[in-house]
Amino acid sequence: MIDHIYISVSDVKKSLTFYLEALKPLGWREFGAYDSGTGPEGIPDLYGIGDTQYMKNPGSGSSIWLRQRQKGETGLYVGIHADSTKEVEAAYTAALKAEGKDEGAPAERTYFARGYYAANIADFDGNHIEFVYKDF
Repeated sequence: MIDHIYISVSDVKKSLTFYLEALKPLGWREFGAYDSGTGPEGIPDLYGIGDTQYMKNPGSGSSIWLRQRQKGETGLYVGIHADSTKEVEAAYTAALKAEGKDEGAPAERTYFARGYYAANIADFDGNHIEFVYKDF
């Protein structure tokens, strides 16, 4: 599980569509936006996506906040928990359909640990996502 991360993207609208489609099989959904005009200086506009637990109680679970990429920023790598190998496969398939780039088909990654099952995708901005199920 992840509490929250920021992902800087070149096209917020396109990225929001990508992440919503890729994470839908895992129960994630859009929950709102943060308007930078309402907060302290230096906090950008943010667009939120939360997992099932976060949607029940924002004090728990995980969330992702997309923001417009600024000059000089680089991509991100994040591992996202899945509840089964079938969810890993569904998220991987959904991400490919949403224009993600294959960086590793669903398979057991025994070099990490026995029972570590994952798939890897990159979005069109070079952010790297690992959908992972751990059977241990």
